[in-house]
Amino acid sequence: MALICWLLQLYVFVLLVRIVLSWFPLEPGGAMATVNGYLRAVTDPVLDPVRRLLPRVGMLDLSPLVVLIVIQVVQAIICG
Repeated sequence: MALICWLLQLYVFVLLVRIVLSWFPLEPGGAMATVNGYLRAVTDPVLDPVRRLLPRVGMLDLSPLVVLIVIQVVQAIICG
């Protein structure tokens, strides 16, 4: 169980870094754009199904918020 809790916490961290990076313009081909590409590869498989269920609110994508809340609930149940 400790491994699952640790992996969930790591995923939260990765998701938060991706959220923060989305606030800044990234130079194509730059180091941060490469990091962002890896973060997208890890987070998009989870975010994309949620995006299909949620309507966008203006320019806001609420799918990361929903995923973070679900992870927090799962952590509370599994990790105590």
